[in-house]
Amino acid sequence: MGTAQSRDTRQQRVRARPLWVEEPAKRRRMPDPVRTAAVRAVLIIAVTLLQAMVAFFCTMAESWLAFPMVISSVASTVVATWAALDVWVTRQVWNQRYGVVSAPSSTARALRRERRLARRQARAAERAQERIRRQQGGAGQLSHS
Repeated sequence: MGTAQSRDTRQQRVRARPLWVEEPAKRRRMPDPVRTAAVRAVLIIAVTLLQAMVAFFCTMAESWLAFPMVISSVASTVVATWAALDVWVTRQVWNQRYGVVSAPSSTARALRRERRLARRQARAAERAQERIRRQQGGAGQLSHS
């Protein structure tokens, strides 16, 4: 009886404890296009390393497959380099398009506010001049051309 009870208690303790504890991420998640390029690059690099290993073993075994595997390994190395560069370029492009949150400084905001106010005043003065001209009905013109 004592062993069955202690077994039940142990099972309850195991059930109560979570399998893992969620921790907040230290870094933000990579953007989707960058993550896609990174996964593609990792897969291509893994296949390249596998090809290089097979080429090495075929060379050691003096198999007829050694030469084709070496050639394909060289080609795969070029493709893997391209894939790694693609990750870097995709990340740079994403950061350039979406990464920077631009918040104007208070001085820039103040200058824009002053320019906007000056434009409004200039438009208001022009409208007032137009209104005066219309009220005079063309009077004040010395000659009709």
